[in-house]
Amino acid sequence: MHKGFLKTAFILGALTVAFGAFGAHALKEMVSQRVLVIFETAVRYQFYHLIALIVVAILYKEFKNKWMLAAGYLFIAGIILFSGSLYMLCFVQGLVLPGYKWLGPITPFGGLSFITGWIMMIIAVLKKK
Repeated sequence: MHKGFLKTAFILGALTVAFGAFGAHALKEMVSQRVLVIFETAVRYQFYHLIALIVVAILYKEFKNKWMLAAGYLFIAGIILFSGSLYMLCFVQGLVLPGYKWLGPITPFGGLSFITGWIMMIIAVLKKK
């Protein structure tokens, strides 16, 4: 078991619930429906991948290799890049701040991190002797 990944996942879990509650109650009064949908996507993907991070932490006991480690770090990077950039985009659009179009291109790097993390998990399992 990888305790660092578990601790990170538990912290991200608490944040996910807090963000979800904020989005469901307070944010919907402050931003457009389009921005709210973006925020909900960020929360959803953060939740999915914190569960994936917990799975990696547990599987690390059986598949203790660099591939499983890479999967965990990629899921964390994906949450930061994908969900984090979407949260920032919502914040910027909610405040109607101009000049932050550079946030949008960050999101696909987070998605690529998620995809690569899943591929690393497959390789980790296949590399087990």
